[in-house]
Amino acid sequence: MAAGAVSGCIFCQIATTSTCTTLLHSDENVVAFQDINPSALRHYLVIPKEHIPTVKDLKKSHNDYSLVNHMLDVGKSLLCRDAPQSKQYRFGFHQPPLNSVNHLHLHCLALPYVPSG
Repeated sequence: MAAGAVSGCIFCQIATTSTCTTLLHSDENVVAFQDINPSALRHYLVIPKEHIPTVKDLKKSHNDYSLVNHMLDVGKSLLCRDAPQSKQYRFGFHQPPLNSVNHLHLHCLALPYVPSG
């Protein structure tokens, strides 16, 4: 497992390509992949390769600002490429205790929403 990865964290495993998850984007800082329970026409997750537990663990620093901005840029680029017909996008982080995985992840959705179930 890569430096900064947390044993047992599924997103750390995905970020280090230790799973069969298809990556839509990978660079030195982040990876992106499809959400396993999509809520919209396109629903992607962008995660940092470094393990950051939640949005509440981000600091008001240049590095964290740059990381979040890069995550957003990657998400926008993927949605524009894969869902050009959609004119509405939504981006967001879940705050604890509403997050499902304790590894920072940006939800990137191209509307319309799809019914769950």
